[in-house]
Amino acid sequence: MSDRESDSRVLSDLARVIESRLPAAGGDPGTSYVARLFEKGPDALLKKIGEEATEVVMAAKDALHGQDKNKVVSEMADLWFHCVVLLVQQGFTPDDVLAELARRTGTSGLTEKASRPKQGTGPSSLG
Repeated sequence: MSDRESDSRVLSDLARVIESRLPAAGGDPGTSYVARLFEKGPDALLKKIGEEATEVVMAAKDALHGQDKNKVVSEMADLWFHCVVLLVQQGFTPDDVLAELARRTGTSGLTEKASRPKQGTGPSSLG
């Protein structure tokens, strides 16, 4: 197994554990942090992801000013974890994201961004 396959497997294994915490799978909010997140609803999870993303930014900023760079990895792991919870909640897997990244590999970021449909004015639009 290659390192890439092993890395993908870690995310897939994590997603399977998270799936087992879904209410439909019997996840118990009394004993599981993830089940508790699911119980609180999507807004609580989205808020948590925002908090974790902010912590990544702050850790990176601190690292630029001489503080522990390992904090970036730790905070990023927290963010990735919560993003996998969101993927599961939305019915996706980490493999869906890896496939999208693979699709983009070798394409200029500017070219890829220009090829995306323009944002609408719906509720998910940021303006």
